[in-house]
Amino acid sequence: MPTYPAADGADLHYDRLGGADRPPLVVIAGGACLPPAYLGDLAGLAAVRPLVLPHLRGVGESPRPAEPEVGSYWRQAEDVEALREHLGLERLALAGHSAGTRLALAWAARFPERVERLLLVTPPAGVVPAAVGDGSDAIEARRGDPAVDAALVARERGPDLSSSEAYTAYVQAVMPLSYAAWTERERAHAAPQRYDVDAIRAYFSVPPPEDLAQRCGGAAAPVLVVAGAQDPVGPTPPRVVAGLFADGEVVMIERCGHFPWVEQPEAFRRAVDGFVGG
Repeated sequence: MPTYPAADGADLHYDRLGGADRPPLVVIAGGACLPPAYLGDLAGLAAVRPLVLPHLRGVGESPRPAEPEVGSYWRQAEDVEALREHLGLERLALAGHSAGTRLALAWAARFPERVERLLLVTPPAGVVPAAVGDGSDAIEARRGDPAVDAALVARERGPDLSSSEAYTAYVQAVMPLSYAAWTERERAHAAPQRYDVDAIRAYFSVPPPEDLAQRCGGAAAPVLVVAGAQDPVGPTPPRVVAGLFADGEVVMIERCGHFPWVEQPEAFRRAVDGFVGG
């Protein structure tokens, strides 16, 4: 597995999918702090442009930071910048899914002149203050489905952060809410996902600056936000995030929740291929 040197000397790992015939798209996993394997090849997107999938601090093969703050998404923007330099790129095409969009925005805010393009997939509520979640209607429409009803009961109890195993069990219990349907395909995608509470705590250990939204506007590169019409996050967060940028656009995919490349792979590829291909 390839590695690259971070500014503090740590060897951080990444996966590479696709050929080396053109500059890659770097893709930040969500979770927060899931190993990037759940992204797969983004429904075959690696055939359009090679994908580089970093293992964040304390995730997968990358070591835990000595200080939790170094693993915050605000500080890990420095790791993204180190990866850009390692790849020998003047500017970087960067994608992020869910909580990974927090890191993508942090990097764009700190290094706006280095942004080639941003692909932000299902950004979460609270990614910036105005991105208020408003997806309750999508959940209410699914009441009566036994899996959804059980997931709502689990969500009402709240997460158990006493251990990584306990938190993973909680997320697995509420996972039916994250997809527009809960068929064998969605269950197979959700089942392997495992969480590390120490990495998650570190990820959120440093709050971004109050002017994060304004600083994102300094990136003049094109930005595409892809969202699911039935994502429990709701329609406001993706629209707010796209509105941070002068060249921001939203594509809303119908019959889709929080994982568009899994739930609606053909529609996802139609939305992103031209943008990623440049």
